[in-house]
Amino acid sequence: MIQDRPYAQTLTRLREAGLRPTRQRLALGRLLFDGGDRHVTAEALHEEAQKAGVSVSLATVYNTLHQFTEARLLREVVVDSARTYFDTNTNDHHHFFMENTGSLMDIDGEKIFITGLPEAPEGTDIARVDVIVRLQGAPLSQG
Repeated sequence: MIQDRPYAQTLTRLREAGLRPTRQRLALGRLLFDGGDRHVTAEALHEEAQKAGVSVSLATVYNTLHQFTEARLLREVVVDSARTYFDTNTNDHHHFFMENTGSLMDIDGEKIFITGLPEAPEGTDIARVDVIVRLQGAPLSQG
């Protein structure tokens, strides 16, 4: 079995998005993309990077997350004025927000139907509609 180099997947993503593969982008990209879809704050990613031995400032983490978002590698989810998450799942979907834990869970985009949207002002188009369903309490275990 042939194994990819550790950063091969992230390197390919960055190049396809037109981003130069700097050391910081590669390291943060690997943390973000090598474990499946996830929602992360800049602070949580910074802490994860520090634990993984990646020397990077919080400002660099913020800048990189915003560069990845502009390149459509991530999707920014603003829960409120004090909470912004970055989502590695860029497909059409919405979110449950667990108010007690501060975590997000995906809702399939085909499970929510939005009707009655107003017409966009002249010269503009609706780019996307984000739905965040806020939950209280703890979900019952499925097992």
